[in-house]
Amino acid sequence: MQNTLLQMTAIMLCGALWGVFAPNGLSAQQARLALTSAVYYFFLPAMILQVLWHADIGWSSLQYSALGCVSIAVCLLCAWVLTKIWRCDKPTAGAMLLAAAFPNVTYLGLPVLEQTFGAWSRSVVIQIDLFATAPMVYTIGVMLARHYGDASDENRRHPLAFLNTPPFWAVFLAVSLNLSNAPCPEWLDGMLLKCSAAVAPIMIFSLGMALSVRGLHPSVLGHLLPIILIKLFAQPYTARFLAGYSQLEAAQKAAAILDLAMPSMIVGIVLCDRYRLNSSLYANGVTVTTAASWLSLPYWYQSP
Repeated sequence: MQNTLLQMTAIMLCGALWGVFAPNGLSAQQARLALTSAVYYFFLPAMILQVLWHADIGWSSLQYSALGCVSIAVCLLCAWVLTKIWRCDKPTAGAMLLAAAFPNVTYLGLPVLEQTFGAWSRSVVIQIDLFATAPMVYTIGVMLARHYGDASDENRRHPLAFLNTPPFWAVFLAVSLNLSNAPCPEWLDGMLLKCSAAVAPIMIFSLGMALSVRGLHPSVLGHLLPIILIKLFAQPYTARFLAGYSQLEAAQKAAAILDLAMPSMIVGIVLCDRYRLNSSLYANGVTVTTAASWLSLPYWYQSP
């Protein structure tokens, strides 16, 4: 785990340095948009197709979904209670809810789990993301963002629009091929494997580009502390508690718990910007939880 985190940190720092030097005049935001778009529209669907085509889809998929959905729901409840106690304004409360509840299961979880457990853990990451995290983000997450933010613009995308995206079309195709026992041609499997290998380093590099220390000052620490505690401790603890009642194998449980122990997701900044939540607080939450996760992740990896 320590070697994995060191490798991830080195790649992430390289991404952060891009923002400092902007090679060829290309800003970190521009480069990150190009990289994440390539991953979203090509490399990630290729990996999903390769992994789920060969995956054991069934009862374990429902258990991953339950682990993810319940863990997110528990953290949303905890964060909601705190926002009521502290009487946060609506934009701040909305940003806290999103940052505290939704983990970065793919952009950080995928490279960490792949390096820690091996290529088989890709299936765990993809199933937690596509069967739990993504549906929760684009339904409950969007509804919360609309409630706490500004939803007056009626041209917002429908909450279920995420179903009409490349990753979910890849899921539909892969599950169909899997359940029909269709053979995967050797040349196609090799190509998909090469595409899959590119996902993790690109994701972690782009994550480094997205991190920022702007806006970090003592006045926001009171809001960041509960985000850290809920996201990095309450959520994986809930996942570990629930995993104890599941029928998953020990390695699958460990991988699922570690994936749900990841810091705040990056995608949430899009919802904050779109619905005029406290984007600065959310960005700080991503940065701080990502930095703090380098200390918490080894604990959850070693914890029984």
